[in-house]
Amino acid sequence: MKTVDGGVTAPKGFKAAGVHAGIKKSGKKDMALIYSEAPCRTAGVFTTNVVKAAPVKWDQKVVLESPFAQAVVVNSGVANACTGKEGYDCCTEMAAETGKALGIPKEAVLVASTGVIGAQLPMDAIRSGISKMAPILGCKRLDARLAAEAIMTTDTKPKEIAVEVELGGKTAVVSGMGKGSGMIHPNMATMLCFLTTDACIAREMLQKALSADVKDTFNMISVDGDTSTNDSVVLLANGMAGNPEITEEGEDYRLFCEALHEVMTTLSKMIAGDGEGATCLFEVKVSGAPDKEAARTLAKAVVTSSLTKAAVFGRDANWGRILCALGYSGVSFDPEKVDIWLLSRAGKLKIVENGTAAGYEEEEATRILSEEEVTAIADVGAGDFSATAWGCDLTLDYVKINADYRS
Repeated sequence: MKTVDGGVTAPKGFKAAGVHAGIKKSGKKDMALIYSEAPCRTAGVFTTNVVKAAPVKWDQKVVLESPFAQAVVVNSGVANACTGKEGYDCCTEMAAETGKALGIPKEAVLVASTGVIGAQLPMDAIRSGISKMAPILGCKRLDARLAAEAIMTTDTKPKEIAVEVELGGKTAVVSGMGKGSGMIHPNMATMLCFLTTDACIAREMLQKALSADVKDTFNMISVDGDTSTNDSVVLLANGMAGNPEITEEGEDYRLFCEALHEVMTTLSKMIAGDGEGATCLFEVKVSGAPDKEAARTLAKAVVTSSLTKAAVFGRDANWGRILCALGYSGVSFDPEKVDIWLLSRAGKLKIVENGTAAGYEEEEATRILSEEEVTAIADVGAGDFSATAWGCDLTLDYVKINADYRS
């Protein structure tokens, strides 16, 4: 497996486009389209929020009931959430218009939206965007980048990744693009992620791989503790790599899962590190947990702690906040067996040993915490399981961005 420079157009047969359709007053790109030359097996994972946006309901139906999917149409600027029957009808129209432009059934079109909740979609702009994108779909690197830029809201940078993997003697590619900056919390987030692959894999195995991996990737990121109405991760596989179809667990399935994990982990870290107002990616690694779920719970507790996130922003090694978060996680452990380290490119420093302060210099801790990527490592001494979560620091700019979001 190796990382290559690419986005959703890196696998064979995939094309993309991104344009300004007129949804955003800023004039920035606000619609994206992904298209596969061949029908795709499809898998999806969606928000756990009871309040689900219309596109989520549409896509769940496509993933569960449609024999294949072949396109994804996305708008940014308006979430199409809490919009009732009119909002769902807009999804149907978006899919129908896209299907008509591409010559595929509307049931083969996935729909996604991101932006302000409660507003109806400006369908004149949506229709205009679809008509603009269909003729300019391309498979070049720039086409993927334009699509990735078009789905951004408060994101500061596009998020893309592609990896190559050998499956049955054939080179396959797994790639993806995502967006997310705020309303990010474990068990999905205001996070849209579109994954493409030319691997040949059965639909059941595709869904199995996605559902299993999301537990340790997208379900382990947090920016602000808010779980969105629109969270969606969809995976399209068109089989054009020509590898023998993966129909069961085995070496090729393992390799595919490794490639998928690399893509999803990279996108998870990109989303967490680009949290609204963030100045650094905050990674939490927990080891010594009694079981895997306990390890995940402990890591999430620290990465979501507002006090810990604020301390990271202040470059303050206030380890008591980390230990406190571990303590209220609900996982049983002996506090007097906990060791904690801080890690970054500036070095590694043990700050807690057996539940009390280790001998360290505050200046060294501050230097470690001043990097763009900071890791807290906690060994709770209660078992053999580990997990990693990703978040960011909590800054003054986070409040400013969300106070002014609609205005």
